[in-house]
Amino acid sequence: MLSLPLLNSWLSRPLCNRNRHGCCYNPLSSFSATAFSWRQTKPNVASSVSPVQKVKAKALEEEGEQGFQVVTAMRSYYNDIVIVDTSSSRLLLLDSTHNVHSIFNKGQKWTGSYWDEFASLPAIVPQGPIAILGLGGGTAAHLMLDLWPSLKLEGWEIDEILIDKAREYLGLSDLEKHTQAGGVLCVHVGDALSQSANVPGGFAGIVVDLFSDGKVLPQLQEVATWLELNDKLMPHGRIMVNCGGVHAKASDIRDGITCPEVSSKDGVWVQNSTIKALCQTFPGEVEVSDLRLSWKRMAEGEGENYLALTGPLPDLNEWSAAVPDRLSLTVKQWRPCGIF
Repeated sequence: MLSLPLLNSWLSRPLCNRNRHGCCYNPLSSFSATAFSWRQTKPNVASSVSPVQKVKAKALEEEGEQGFQVVTAMRSYYNDIVIVDTSSSRLLLLDSTHNVHSIFNKGQKWTGSYWDEFASLPAIVPQGPIAILGLGGGTAAHLMLDLWPSLKLEGWEIDEILIDKAREYLGLSDLEKHTQAGGVLCVHVGDALSQSANVPGGFAGIVVDLFSDGKVLPQLQEVATWLELNDKLMPHGRIMVNCGGVHAKASDIRDGITCPEVSSKDGVWVQNSTIKALCQTFPGEVEVSDLRLSWKRMAEGEGENYLALTGPLPDLNEWSAAVPDRLSLTVKQWRPCGIF
């Protein structure tokens, strides 16, 4: 999940459609709520201002008159769903925050954000299926299958209507077809944290990207959740987690564990609540080499999300050599969570 201000880089060029008279126009320049079919699948849910109106207002405020088009907007039981089309990509905006939950770029799979980091996971896990918990529109799956075409991906998403829209507008259906190397995405509609979200023999890796209303799911701040997910791994498997942004106060050291991150400006450690729960679940031993959790923070222009990785810190040079050039430097930014 990315916050809406990052639309800046994706809406840099106006999308211009031509009407039947050949005139160029901005599809939202004279927006009317009646221009879109707003379907409601959850009974008796009040709607005062549609997500389309909010998206338009925010985007125009931040982008001036840069053009874009809303290709679909509706409400499911779980989400307000808006898909925005620009000249270079399509964006999936969800819930009342209208944060960006998926990007479908036209002409390339790279996103310049945390989804790219997930594609480094296959290089450091055993051969076997990789789960994506919180599939959304399939952004991570697109890049992972592009870079690792023999991967078997198992994606869980709770919102069936979102999946239908992702198949229609975000290329998700293409991932459900086997690649020439045998890779494929199997889509599961259901609770990603349920016991049924599992495969025989366990997962080689698990990608966790679970948000609701702009926040990490509260279950991800509980040690019990991470213990259950860890039990779903095969031996030497790992979990890579999008822990969200900076929403925590400066922390002291508790139980001998200090959680990221350290500011490059003032040296103050701050605490991310999801990483805190992970640190408590995977505390490691006394020596740094025994630590069982690593972390990194994306750059300001890439969303500033915190990421976490379970298991011992990989050999960064070997990891760097095993991934595409675009990831070879970013994987070297991972650091073990410190014990003092």
